[in-house]
Amino acid sequence: MALRGVLRLGEVRIRVLDMEAACRHYGDHMGLLKVMTDADGMTYFKAWDEHDHHCVVLRKADSAGLDYFAFKVYDDKTLTALEGKIKEFGLPVERIAAGVYAKSGRRLQFVLPSGHTMQLYAEKEQIGNTLGTINPGVMPDEGVIRGFRINRIDHLLLGGVNIDENARLFREVFEFDLTERLIDADSKASLALFVSCSTKPHDVAFVLQPNPNKFHHVSFLLESVSDLVHAADMIGKHRIPVEVNTNRHGITRGATIYFFDPSGNRNEVFTGGYVHYPDTPTLTWDTSALGAAAFSQDNTPRESFFTVLT
Repeated sequence: MALRGVLRLGEVRIRVLDMEAACRHYGDHMGLLKVMTDADGMTYFKAWDEHDHHCVVLRKADSAGLDYFAFKVYDDKTLTALEGKIKEFGLPVERIAAGVYAKSGRRLQFVLPSGHTMQLYAEKEQIGNTLGTINPGVMPDEGVIRGFRINRIDHLLLGGVNIDENARLFREVFEFDLTERLIDADSKASLALFVSCSTKPHDVAFVLQPNPNKFHHVSFLLESVSDLVHAADMIGKHRIPVEVNTNRHGITRGATIYFFDPSGNRNEVFTGGYVHYPDTPTLTWDTSALGAAAFSQDNTPRESFFTVLT
């Protein structure tokens, strides 16, 4: 698959109530690498196997949640082409100059039909993963892999209104595929939609909520199920609040743990899932199989999973 256009989720900025506690959670416990604190007090992290400067930004605020999320695109020409397509779809686009966001080139910013702020960018400083690019080997320097052994940021789940319009935007403008969907068994209304720009089961997903601009979770990729068990042990050791312990999704087939940061933002560690190709048909689940769709090992939906968002 020649992956061009929109490449991947590259950055999220999360609002936290206590910066010290948040840095301990994302850095010391989860094992993300702190790379910078800026003049405004925002703290930047990356996962070990990411080359770009950062993927998570923490901002101290009075309420938890997500400020914005950003996808990286292939090059500046792609960014220019997408600006016109977003405007044709009917969304106003704000141009943000290079350097306004740390270590980053110019960006486009717009608000999704669901109320979420999204950005696109083509350039971000790369600082590597300690392996280099000539005879790189397979293991980074000692002490780089720590905490939960997170490889990279993986995907987002966002809650809001107008999720069908969100999916239409991602399919028609950004050329994502609709990989899976959850619908109401009676009305057939969309309840959750999963879209991918890669061979992953999803790069972002949207769940229907009565209010716009809600944050369900950000997910981080682990190497294996054994690393998932290791993460579960670390979560227990540090008394991190757990919502769903080691389980597996029916949707995406990924193995998962859900837990909360000290501000109440939901996190996920994730591994596995099937390989998606452009000719893979969309998989549809309905609410008659809600338990299996959400958590296939115990077939038990958790009420909080569908109602607690920041």
